[in-house]
Amino acid sequence: MRLGEYQERARETDQNPHRNDDASGDPDGQEVIPLLGLVGEVGSLLSEYKKLQRDGKIHRNFREEVAEELGDILWYVANVADKFGLDLEEVAAANLAKVRDRWLPPSSQRRLYDEGLEPDQQLPRTFEFRFDQERADGVVRVRMVEVAEGMPTGDALRDNSYEDDGYRFHDAMHLAFAAYLGWSPVLRKLLRDGGRMVNRTPEEVDDAEDGGRGQVVEEAIVATAYIYAEDHAFLEGARAIDHELLRHIMRMTRNLEVSDRSAWEWNRALLAGFDVWRQLRACEGGCVVGDMERCSLQFRPGAESVGWPASARVGGRKAELGGPRGIAERSAATSEGTTAEAVCRTASTSV
Repeated sequence: MRLGEYQERARETDQNPHRNDDASGDPDGQEVIPLLGLVGEVGSLLSEYKKLQRDGKIHRNFREEVAEELGDILWYVANVADKFGLDLEEVAAANLAKVRDRWLPPSSQRRLYDEGLEPDQQLPRTFEFRFDQERADGVVRVRMVEVAEGMPTGDALRDNSYEDDGYRFHDAMHLAFAAYLGWSPVLRKLLRDGGRMVNRTPEEVDDAEDGGRGQVVEEAIVATAYIYAEDHAFLEGARAIDHELLRHIMRMTRNLEVSDRSAWEWNRALLAGFDVWRQLRACEGGCVVGDMERCSLQFRPGAESVGWPASARVGGRKAELGGPRGIAERSAATSEGTTAEAVCRTASTSV
């Protein structure tokens, strides 16, 4: 039986056959009957499970009772949809699309937004940045340096906070967005300002995607995600971001090219970015290596560098890991501590 057929036949048994076809969706009080019925049936389902927990195997009719309660819940779901003029099959299809977007990786290789453009208009397909932390007169700043060019990228950043909260390392999130989403108006601006990229063509694309508005949206996403992460142990050990945050981010970007990235991709980018961010803060700096084609971001403690050749930065050319591989050791003054601190002393970590 299809859901549409079930909805039609369930409608025949509705004892309060009222339908709200008001396009505004304003309630008229009739919808509360099936809504209350739905809540009541969910309560009955929980009651059956309570009996199973209490009585164990003695509750032999558990599966039959659950089947009945689920059937009643389905009837009320169909009735609620009816009351609001919704097609149950369309509701079900939209729900499957949402959960697939949230929990399944894309079925095909994602395109990079600057494919086909001149190499100097493309984000570097592989990149490596060193985060150097310096303290002077009680002020802590972090400068991001592109290793291939040996040049600073952007201004030295402070936390801009009353307390040390590590926000000075937030450029790691822009690198994560570039590596996992192929998108970062902020990184484009930083590289343009350093003379290592030029504006995209045509001009209207550059203005709409990489202009001030796009940069503000990206910074707002980082700030919003930081607040969320701060309330969730900076996502250490987390496997998923709350759907509400992902949905908010996707609304913020719905008029930008990155709107075609799925919730699954955003989830991966955020988790990877905060993983690197945590390690940068714990180690007070380090190197971050990214690969846009392989969708990877890697943290390396201390001054360790993979040594990307400059020719591997642009044009979509794949680069092989090379350069010095030795792991920089922390000073003897660094005491035993958290896992992140151990990483600083003994190993590099891939995300």
